[in-house]
Amino acid sequence: MPSPRHALGRPTLIAFALVIALGAPDAEAQRRKRAPAAPAVSAQCTDFYTATNADWLKKNPASAQAGAVSILGAFRARTQEQQRALLDGAMQAPQGNVQKLLGDFWASGLDEAAVEADGSKPIAPLLDRINAIKKPKDVAPAIAALHQVGIPVAFNFSPDVDLQALDRHIGYFMQGGLGLPDPAYYTRTDADTRELLGRYRTYVKQVLALTGTPAAKLDAESALVIDVETKLAQVSKPIVDLRSPFANYAPVPTKDLGKQYRNLQLDAFLKAQGVSDDTVSMADPALFKRLDGLVGSLKPDQWKAYLRWRVGDAMAPYLAKPFRDAEFDFRGRVLRGETAPAPRWQQVLDAINLAAGPMLGKEYAERYVPADHKRRAEQIAGQVRDALGRGIERNTWLSDTAKAEAKAKLDKLKIEVSTPKRDLDYSVQPMGRGSFGGNLLIASTWRHREEMKRIGKGNADRRWDVLPQQPALAYDLAQNRLIVTAAVLQEEIFDAKQPAAVQYGAFGALVGHELSRGFDVKGRMVDAKGELRDWWTPADVAAWNALGDKVVAQYNAYAFPDLKNVKVNGALTRDENLADLAGVELAWDAFATAEPQANAATKQSFYKAWATLWAQNLSETEAAQRAAVDVHAPGQWRANGPLVQQPSFAQAFTCKAGQPMQAQEAAQIRIWR
Repeated sequence: MPSPRHALGRPTLIAFALVIALGAPDAEAQRRKRAPAAPAVSAQCTDFYTATNADWLKKNPASAQAGAVSILGAFRARTQEQQRALLDGAMQAPQGNVQKLLGDFWASGLDEAAVEADGSKPIAPLLDRINAIKKPKDVAPAIAALHQVGIPVAFNFSPDVDLQALDRHIGYFMQGGLGLPDPAYYTRTDADTRELLGRYRTYVKQVLALTGTPAAKLDAESALVIDVETKLAQVSKPIVDLRSPFANYAPVPTKDLGKQYRNLQLDAFLKAQGVSDDTVSMADPALFKRLDGLVGSLKPDQWKAYLRWRVGDAMAPYLAKPFRDAEFDFRGRVLRGETAPAPRWQQVLDAINLAAGPMLGKEYAERYVPADHKRRAEQIAGQVRDALGRGIERNTWLSDTAKAEAKAKLDKLKIEVSTPKRDLDYSVQPMGRGSFGGNLLIASTWRHREEMKRIGKGNADRRWDVLPQQPALAYDLAQNRLIVTAAVLQEEIFDAKQPAAVQYGAFGALVGHELSRGFDVKGRMVDAKGELRDWWTPADVAAWNALGDKVVAQYNAYAFPDLKNVKVNGALTRDENLADLAGVELAWDAFATAEPQANAATKQSFYKAWATLWAQNLSETEAAQRAAVDVHAPGQWRANGPLVQQPSFAQAFTCKAGQPMQAQEAAQIRIWR
């Protein structure tokens, strides 16, 4: 199914004394005795992260089975348990129609005996539709029908922002239809790739057998499937070339698509998806011309084999054990390196979030987020936004023209907390508890329908690209809005029962982190009118790069925890580190403005809340992987790095300039303070 659119120990004093006693001659000892002793540096001023999280770090070691253990990881796990509890309740005593749908969906997935008895029945109507193909003209309607139920075949089609009018979505025709994650797998000739392709061929055979191919035809039909995908891969662009949103953007009128792609019948395809917009994006017409030609030139039986395979592969995780085992052996073990499937309840929850995520999000927010918590979170987020306004005003590195644009953009910035402001249409056929695979298709059809409704004028803010039940704070660059999901508004990040200082130090700093993204090197690409335009001058860019270079140097000097002779990659983590620094600056400003009379202990709790967020233990293997690819610094330095630059932190803990936790004033990096 498609995815619908985040301890350095100090030597003990006893050990230190032993070294001196064993290494110093008597005369030197007498001289040192007369010299004034260097003042000890407190634990907080040496390594604030470790001092704050010492007990947690000791009690929560990483292991080979759990390569990463963290406060936020435990938080995410708890939100999943909350979803599980909600679904259990909906299964036993549903309150309203949406809960009835969810409860039946959940019950059908947990009933493994029923899933086994169901076999391949859930996909039988889809297979019958495919097997009815007789002529080349029958292929395109079958493709359109599979897209309608959320199974993209031959290509991808989904809504996204219109880069020429950010207040609307258009439909994007893009490459897709492959069973392997990268087109290069089909064309490379090295031994490892050839071996992988052989294992893939075995998996294709398994699924074809389960969807009705006789044993005598498995070799021939699997070859036909690989041939279709190879032909698509040969005209697909490398993954790296698609990372820029502009690489997929090329608006074309829809009125001519039927004539240009007669075999694919793209005009009828759009109508089947419920799309009536006058414009779509098609950045690679050569690919669709080739695909159009293949629909006309390949024999219908080859398309039937390919389409049956795509249906079986997409639905395999939700069907009987032979499907699930085949899918996990290839995608789980070979592609993802997993050793065992997730627990059954986790698999069912993932399926519900995939196919009916907004339904679950609606119920989750109503159950777990009291209205006063939402109001308090909105208040703090608004105060951090005000702090950003003050930061822009006193900023010394932005030009006057850029500051004016930044202030105008900030004035229009929206804050949305808990759930999207626009609700969805939850009308869907009853699910019942008889068929998990059938329910998955019902829900996926609903989800696809609602996704297609995003296409058209004025719909860009209709939904979020994150689900309310999944912990996330996100700055939506196209819509100039901060999104705070319902799941965030809980004790690890936002605890309404905690003192204000804790709320600002954790939640407020994360809000600041995200808000800063609207005004940094990426945020500069969208102006106050919501138009794609670089509103920085060359001098602004140079000033930002100079700040970035300083942050890179700072983090390059940090040892990567749990690894020998490895440093943090300051260049890789630069943008996130800058946002962390901005977030702490803005949250402190908001807190100090809201509570100007705060005492020393209260101020300290602000910084402790920040450091507590990042508590983590990593196995050596996990640490090595993150050191190579993670754009976030490890927890120790996410906590400590920004605090080194904060005079208010030094004042709260009596740290002196030059100590590990406080940079010299002249060397301090500041963005918005």
